[in-house]
Amino acid sequence: MDYKATLNLPKTDFPMRANLPQNEPKRVEQWDSEKLYARLLEANEGKAKFILHDGPPYANGNIHIGHALNKILKDIIVKHKAMTGRLAPYVPGWDCHGLPIELQVERNVGRAKKLAMSKIEIRRLCKEYAEKYIAIQREE
Repeated sequence: MDYKATLNLPKTDFPMRANLPQNEPKRVEQWDSEKLYARLLEANEGKAKFILHDGPPYANGNIHIGHALNKILKDIIVKHKAMTGRLAPYVPGWDCHGLPIELQVERNVGRAKKLAMSKIEIRRLCKEYAEKYIAIQREE
């Protein structure tokens, strides 16, 4: 007996597969041609601002799933604020300062050598390290 006919299953025009590799570029192109982001900012012009600086990923290593989670959560927050009437521009960037990069530089040169270096020299090494991983992450 075919039990499928006995079930009250929902009917939809949506395809069973999303085919994202084929459909996503078309969707992005549509959003670009409609200037969707610009229209969203324009619609909320003059309203209360909400700015979430998208600092991480830290420029101190390769991209991993934690970076994806971070970006997804920030994207949800910014879009929610925009759709509830706030002027919420997306402000991307890298977090190229702070402890994670300095700790990695210290691991690379050794603690004793780092303690003997000037602050300017440490900052230069941190900058070089961050720039290296910015380039790597852009490619990834």
